[in-house]
Amino acid sequence: MSVFLPLLDGGNIDQALLRSLARIGPVIVPSNTPPSSLPPDLDVSRYILLDQTSSLNLDEIVQWLDLGADKVIVPLAWAKDVVGVLPADRLILLLDVSNASAVSDSVRKGISGVLIKTSTLDADFIGSFTRFFSGADIYVLSTPSSSPPSQSTIRDLRRANTIIVLPTTLLTYSATSEPDGLFPTVVTEDGRSLGLVYSSTESIKESILTGKGIYQSRKHGLWRKGETSGASQTVLGIRVDCDLDALEFNVVQKGSGFCHLSRPSCFGESKGLYALQKTLQSRFESSPAESYTRRLFSDPELLRAKIMEEADELCSAETQEEVAFEAADLIYFALTRCIASGVTIYDIERSLDKKAKKVTRRKGDAKPKWAENTPATASTSTFTRPPPRSAPVSWSKTTDGPIRMRTYDLSKASPETRSQLLRRPVLKSDEMIAKVKPIVDDVRQRGDAALLELTAKFDKAKLDSTVIFPPFAPESTQLTDPIRNAIDVAYANVQKFHAAQNEKTTLVVETMPGVVCSRFSRPIARVGLYVPGGTAILPSTALMLGVPAQVAGCKQIVLATPPRPDGSISPEVMYVAHLVGASAILKAGGAQAVAALAYGTQTVPKVDKIFGPGNQWVTAAKMLVQNDTDALVSIDMPAGPSEVLVIADSTCNPAFVAADLLSQAEHGVDSQVVLVTVNLSQEEINRIEEEVEAQARVLPRVDIIRQSIPKSLIVKTTSVDEAIKFSNDYAPEHLILHLKDARSALPQVENAGSVFVGPYSPESCGDYASGTNHTLPTNGYARQFSGVNTQSFQKHITSQEVTADGLLGLGPVVATLADCEGLQAHANAVRIRLRTLVA
Repeated sequence: MSVFLPLLDGGNIDQALLRSLARIGPVIVPSNTPPSSLPPDLDVSRYILLDQTSSLNLDEIVQWLDLGADKVIVPLAWAKDVVGVLPADRLILLLDVSNASAVSDSVRKGISGVLIKTSTLDADFIGSFTRFFSGADIYVLSTPSSSPPSQSTIRDLRRANTIIVLPTTLLTYSATSEPDGLFPTVVTEDGRSLGLVYSSTESIKESILTGKGIYQSRKHGLWRKGETSGASQTVLGIRVDCDLDALEFNVVQKGSGFCHLSRPSCFGESKGLYALQKTLQSRFESSPAESYTRRLFSDPELLRAKIMEEADELCSAETQEEVAFEAADLIYFALTRCIASGVTIYDIERSLDKKAKKVTRRKGDAKPKWAENTPATASTSTFTRPPPRSAPVSWSKTTDGPIRMRTYDLSKASPETRSQLLRRPVLKSDEMIAKVKPIVDDVRQRGDAALLELTAKFDKAKLDSTVIFPPFAPESTQLTDPIRNAIDVAYANVQKFHAAQNEKTTLVVETMPGVVCSRFSRPIARVGLYVPGGTAILPSTALMLGVPAQVAGCKQIVLATPPRPDGSISPEVMYVAHLVGASAILKAGGAQAVAALAYGTQTVPKVDKIFGPGNQWVTAAKMLVQNDTDALVSIDMPAGPSEVLVIADSTCNPAFVAADLLSQAEHGVDSQVVLVTVNLSQEEINRIEEEVEAQARVLPRVDIIRQSIPKSLIVKTTSVDEAIKFSNDYAPEHLILHLKDARSALPQVENAGSVFVGPYSPESCGDYASGTNHTLPTNGYARQFSGVNTQSFQKHITSQEVTADGLLGLGPVVATLADCEGLQAHANAVRIRLRTLVA
């Protein structure tokens, strides 16, 4: 709290005096003060007194505030134009004592204080204004100001909650001292108390002028802190308390600390951020060359990686404890970065204060390099919550830093660490379902109209119609010969493998004489196939869903995929739709497409089961509709980010292993990539990582890889058994075996979506054309779910036929069990027949 408020005279300003004033509080600076009068490095709290002889310029006022002015002082004539427009806590109204009563209630509520020009400094008279402007700060400027007010006048005004404004030529000081003329003084640093001392008029004056911590000792006179010990202080500010009988010195403490016991504070050791700052400063000066802390200070790339790692983990935290834990880690490495650059907590607080003073605000969007990870749209976003305890993401997509995975030795991992290695990104189902429900409900209620609006909003495509029906226009399916031939081969292989799964015979079993049970399959009549269209064209997904639906004999195959901005569908997907006999193509993506498939619209056929991968919006919408009994629709399986686990021993080709890892890493920034090594030396592991980096740098999607690979894991094991056990616990979508006798390991595999055996079986083959299906369970669901297959598009019906003789043998068993359960009607349905047979 200030005793008085200095007013610069607007002419030549003594910069030494200005620096001294900055230590004791705000300074009023006339807006016509030459910029050269204010040192650019001076950290002074400024109240800008606007020139009332000029016309109002609101942009100029905003600029003053944005440049760091604490408040602006505006004349009453401008009040109607600025009150309610500018923040009330940044406005002071300039009044003559004669027109103070003319201020309206609305103006009084829209300001933080008033500066009253008056010819009298009578405390009782001024007190009437404090009652009229209740809650506002009252400043008074005596006019004319030819001589300074007495100390008693300053004290009386201050006790009346009024601060006097003094031109710099009339400066004085007033506070109530102890009987011995000393003032109790609390010394603080960064808001923490260091100790209690005393000040005298002489010591205060010298502190203000020199900026050094200088106090008064009852025994030894002036006490220049640290003059002999080196524990000196730089004074940042001096304040007086509300009763004007105590001071506070805010300082930067140097050396061993404030206390004579060589501690930072007389009240004990520092805690929290300030203790951490002291520790890091000490380590920066004296940590051993080989220590981890020294590496952080001297290796910018290592520190960059740690900061981004901890930022990622903080974003992944869910509970309050996790958020606090991860935030503490991030602050540790962020403060390490600051200390390495000579930045302190005080510097950070100054920057925060400056940001808080801005009136104009930046747009709240993330920068482009981060915006791609933000779920801005329901259909095209690929945002997925990153896994807790994940590795660092890239600082910048254009960085040339190394592309590295994180390595763990399974034999040394604690149970908690092993559990963390098995974790995946967490889909917060409740949150996502709440987000997609309004979209689903809108499509359900308004049908095509909602679908067209949502497609324009999310897919940026303005359509006249939502569905394309066959026959498809020949020009929409035109492809180059190499692409068409590749799709034809893939179609043939996938069709051949899935046709072999088709159950064409009826299972018949006579369970006892005269009792014949059977099971037969029937296709699901109407199926919806969701083909994502986000960061890549995916005709392969259309194949993997469309072929088994065609083989199973589904009567209606509705393919849904987001349209391109011009409203068209990629010719590759259109060609596959033609091959698999699609009965309709829905030009929509995201939750709105799922809703249209589930409930149907005026033009979109309703389906009985929905298949296909997608982002969180698609997954949440599928989960929502399958639990709605009105929709009467099922889904294939829960979905998540793509993933691969590679097991490699010393016989592996490092280039092959690296290529397999990268083929999955390029899917998205949330791709899950795990390499499990079997008795590989660090040199052998390094060769694989070198191959990863070399191959990644020449790939078009290297920006994505730079973010997904650092999140990936290398898990070191000592045997094939240990490696496969870890894999079974992980239950990967794709499992690749780079082992000496890979086929012999297959019997041990219990949980995996699809297995790729040996060095010449890249996962890419299964993704496109070997014949197996690439729509597989992720997120560990390979423990419970199979990948999509022909039977996914079929349902199985059982039948039983019981002859009269069969009922004579089976009937009494059934009746007894029905009686046991108290279901008499069940028992009667048997006994009524038995009575006719024995009559």
